[in-house]
Amino acid sequence: MKYKYYIFAAFFPILLSACADFLDTEPDDFLSLTYYETDNQFEYALAGVYDVLGNTAFYGQQYICRMGNEADEGYFNREEVIEGPQVYNFSTSDNIVQGLWKILYDGINRANLVLASLERNPSIDPDLSKRIKGETLFLRAYYYFILVQHWGDVPLILQPTIDLKNKEIERTSSKKVYEQILGDMETAEGLVQSATEAGFGGRVTKSAVRGILSRVCLRMAGNPLNDESRYAEARSWAKKVMDDTESGHRLLQDYSQVFINYAQDKYDIKESIWEVEFWGNAQDSYRETGRVGAWLGLRSDSEVIGLAYGHISATSYLYRLYEVGDLRRDWAIAPYTYDKDGSHIVRPEAEGYNAWKRYCGKWRREYETVYPRANNATSQNFPLLRYSDVLLMFAEADNAVNHGPTQEAYNAINLVRRRAFGLLDANGKTDLLQPEACDLTGLNEKTFQEEIMNERSRELCFEALRKQDLIRWGKLIENMKNIENLLDMEYSGQFFSLAFRNISQRHLLFPIPAREMILNKKLTQNPQW
Repeated sequence: MKYKYYIFAAFFPILLSACADFLDTEPDDFLSLTYYETDNQFEYALAGVYDVLGNTAFYGQQYICRMGNEADEGYFNREEVIEGPQVYNFSTSDNIVQGLWKILYDGINRANLVLASLERNPSIDPDLSKRIKGETLFLRAYYYFILVQHWGDVPLILQPTIDLKNKEIERTSSKKVYEQILGDMETAEGLVQSATEAGFGGRVTKSAVRGILSRVCLRMAGNPLNDESRYAEARSWAKKVMDDTESGHRLLQDYSQVFINYAQDKYDIKESIWEVEFWGNAQDSYRETGRVGAWLGLRSDSEVIGLAYGHISATSYLYRLYEVGDLRRDWAIAPYTYDKDGSHIVRPEAEGYNAWKRYCGKWRREYETVYPRANNATSQNFPLLRYSDVLLMFAEADNAVNHGPTQEAYNAINLVRRRAFGLLDANGKTDLLQPEACDLTGLNEKTFQEEIMNERSRELCFEALRKQDLIRWGKLIENMKNIENLLDMEYSGQFFSLAFRNISQRHLLFPIPAREMILNKKLTQNPQW
């Protein structure tokens, strides 16, 4: 929050100036670009690249609860909503899908302009130039990573758009897009600051780059590329984060404190490696609020706490995935909601009907420190990479590389599990040589991978990762249909079966938006759309 607060204040007048220059040129068939020149302008321009993350079309609102990313973990719980990507009933002209495509390419074009400006102006401070190039390359690659996961082959644009006559661009194969992503991120890894140097999770650091590189490689190892050679790279990148003694990443002792920190603007770079920053209460000039805690989070009818719709509820499948004694369950799937006076309304024990009526509880408005609390707008940050995710990615990749889990893989997953059962000390440490009842042991490659799939859901539910995990494992349709069958047995005929009933093979990818097909005649549509 502090980084974006600083840069937004100065970025706004630069943006207005650039817009004025653009309008005054009256272009015919080309765009008049304003390249950045001074150190301050480059800082502000980089802020514009980061700003995309918090856009309402992305992590600020739609992506975290209206695009089906919770998959088999949860469902959009509004009875009146019968269309949209959240219930897998939408067309090529859907505004939410179009909005994500548009903002991602907007971010890419902003990044391209920064990179082009750096090439034109080598006289800026060398250390600043190095860091800005690294962060910008990574962010551009990250936006392409989101694009290629959701749309497959996409146009690969690496220069700022200037010539409007040549705006029609063919789709580039997913393989080549992934190669560009890897190349940009690997270059960025050598340019950005360490987590310790940056000091907070709102900026891209070496740890963030390495962790996301592990995520990219795991995706490449799975569907649809199935390049199993990438498992070794995924393992290597995750191991670099784990072995970084300077940054000293570790788990917080208390799982719930991770999310309380997001609500209270507290940075913990040891666990929360990269996060989307929000701030303010929609009542002042410098703010960028989101819907974390209001749309995705615990339902609240209290204006004192802050109103929260709680659009996402958990499935009984996720509830039952937690083992007896797992402290994460009642935080991730809250056992209460907020009444009008701010008191807790305790939810009944989650059996039968009630197994489908608990809300996502990771983000709770009672912990916010910004007053007065705005209705439907929060300053809570959203995690993009946590250390527990790195540990689980390492364990998964290690299991695949060695065709069975090594002790290192067991240590990684068991560390996550021990935190879940309250067995870490105040420094996030435990003696892994001393067996605990919650530890996994004696598994083969297949059964260990099954535990990884379950553990990722228990630990990372509602963090916009589950859908893509299931796709790369080839499990999305199967798991969603299993939930449909579970609903038929436990709660037949209810409206929230829509997503599980509607999903089909074509939903492994989004359609190319109809508007883009009209503007770019070289685009082709995804199968079955």
